[in-house]
Amino acid sequence: MLRLLTIELHKLKYNKPAKVISLVYFILITFIALIASIEFNYGEIHFRLADQGIFNFPYIWHFNTYVAAWLKILLAIVIVSMMANEYSNRTLKQNLIDGLSKKEFIVSKFLTVIGFALISTLFVFIVSLILGLMFSDYNEIGIIFSDLEYLLAYFVKILGFFSFCLFSGILVKRSAFALGFLAICFFAEWIIYALLRWQIFNDKIIADNISQFFPLMSIFNIIGEPGSRLGAVQSAASQLGESFDKDYSVQPLTVLIVLVWTFLFIYWSYLILKRRDL
Repeated sequence: MLRLLTIELHKLKYNKPAKVISLVYFILITFIALIASIEFNYGEIHFRLADQGIFNFPYIWHFNTYVAAWLKILLAIVIVSMMANEYSNRTLKQNLIDGLSKKEFIVSKFLTVIGFALISTLFVFIVSLILGLMFSDYNEIGIIFSDLEYLLAYFVKILGFFSFCLFSGILVKRSAFALGFLAICFFAEWIIYALLRWQIFNDKIIADNISQFFPLMSIFNIIGEPGSRLGAVQSAASQLGESFDKDYSVQPLTVLIVLVWTFLFIYWSYLILKRRDL
């Protein structure tokens, strides 16, 4: 395992675009901290986002993992280009000539995907912990480390998405086309969802129950939106006579669905590589 991971790290070491994009990704995550300094002044009204509780424990785990997950497309570019480079630079063929089996090659790529997911999750944890300790109104140990399931959900979310990117890169070979394939799959799922909801069943619940098994939608749904959970939003809705009846917790079924898709993406990647004439 270590040998396979070392091979991939050596390749990434000399991949300047991958290093730049990865650096930008982690820098953008730290920019979440800039939200704390945003202040709106309108006459005598002074409004600062950090004062609205977005960095309170344990809400910050939900908020930061949701926001950071939107940036995963940057690392998706790295994953896709990493696979495309194997074909364009003929390193894949050379690795096989040097004695690496196709199974070992896929394992090495999946280990890299796991590494990216772990590092990203750890980084989000550190950034969130620092921001929470600086701005949270609640600093009890029990509160700080509650709701950490959002970090697990974040790890599974980006692991599943990166595995899909790896599968796309192997299937399509070229970076631009592989990213285009991702976009096509995204829009296709939403078109099917729209047909299910407004044409076939005309029922949101049935459409939601079916679409939760779609690969990209399941990845998207694993962490729900945190905005309506915010105390200020809940209070404003209450004053208007409205309420948000939502379950914001991480659903085990959704996690399981994403893990199954992750396995399938890696398995299909191996089958494609196994049957393809290189």
